[in-house]
Amino acid sequence: MSTVDPCIAVNGAGLEYREFSCDYPLLEPLYFEFEKKYDPVPVLEWMRDHPIVPIVGVTAYAILIFGGQHAMRNKQAWNWRKLMALWNLSLSIFSWMGMFRTLPMLLHNLYYMSLRDNLCLDPRVTYGSGSSGLWVQLFILSKFPELVDTFFIVIHKKPLIFLHWYHHITVLLYCYHSYVTTSPPGIFFVVMNYSVHATMYGYYFLMAVKMRPKWFNPIWITVFQISQMVVGVAVTLAGFYYYKTDQTCGIEKENNTAAFVMYGSYLVLFLQFFFGRYFNKKGKAAKKQKLV
Repeated sequence: MSTVDPCIAVNGAGLEYREFSCDYPLLEPLYFEFEKKYDPVPVLEWMRDHPIVPIVGVTAYAILIFGGQHAMRNKQAWNWRKLMALWNLSLSIFSWMGMFRTLPMLLHNLYYMSLRDNLCLDPRVTYGSGSSGLWVQLFILSKFPELVDTFFIVIHKKPLIFLHWYHHITVLLYCYHSYVTTSPPGIFFVVMNYSVHATMYGYYFLMAVKMRPKWFNPIWITVFQISQMVVGVAVTLAGFYYYKTDQTCGIEKENNTAAFVMYGSYLVLFLQFFFGRYFNKKGKAAKKQKLV
């Protein structure tokens, strides 16, 4: 008589998956029951049925930020630093939580699965359901409220650079498309972004409350961001390799191409920002100014 494995569950797509936390007795008590049993498929299917949502979102975002700049051109800057501090603190806490929920899953998969399987297998089975699936889904959805970052730049009349709004728009569009097309490499990008944002928003919070840590040089945030882009380019190149050499690989060419272009452009822009800010006279002067 066969016994039922309590670690195996079935999601709304009828696919079996193994709950990650079930394999680690020391970690399992740290996970809530609703996380372990979370089925992402209903929300995923709704998102798939409404592809207009991200388009409307980024269109409204572009209109509001540039319209807002125009409206503020002859007005004094607002002083909403306390609210901005709370906002940055909230995003930092959320990102730390997301990192601690998704990084163990990625490390587990990298240890027990080949690179090919990590980049090719259906994510609804490998990491997209259960506890890690919940935090991957929350990551995707968080790209909408993250647009509020720009609101604080506009009302405080700080420089709105191309890299900032381009990054927000393209990340939202790419993440939404990747999720609804069940792109296998997504967990790599999720973990990296959670990790960088955990530190970045935490630093922005401290800046907003005028408690900038003297021991921490903000250059490291940009270094972390550049490292993220390098890994992103490498992952997409590996994705192209498996797409070409393995017909059973679940990589979608269009999505992987978009990821390559996106991460490649980010790499160029962040390098440009890095050298312009930290390695020329104007950049060194700007570095002394307070961050938003």
